[in-house]
Amino acid sequence: MQPQKFHDPDIRYNRIIAAVGYLFILCLLPLTMRKDSKFAQFHGKQGLVLTIASVLLWFASFILGLIPILGWLVMLILWITLLILAILGIMNALAGKYWEMPFFGKYAREIKL
Repeated sequence: MQPQKFHDPDIRYNRIIAAVGYLFILCLLPLTMRKDSKFAQFHGKQGLVLTIASVLLWFASFILGLIPILGWLVMLILWITLLILAILGIMNALAGKYWEMPFFGKYAREIKL
């Protein structure tokens, strides 16, 4: 299998750090270390939105955890959804794609750093 060639140097040199941006608090790496990279900033901002959503879900889990069965099921579905979005973000960053996450992507676009 041939390695994929990226013609855009921004993508070529920043794919790894853009992918790392989806790993919870590590979203700060592309946001602070690659301020000049449009690609790393794009994925870092989406990782930041996922991180904020994870923290909010963590706090909400205390309330949802009090509701037997239904609350637990909702929590599980939400955590799995965030995990799937993070995995898809990592895969697309490594593939050199500008992939906007459903629902959360619009909030990431609004972040001005």
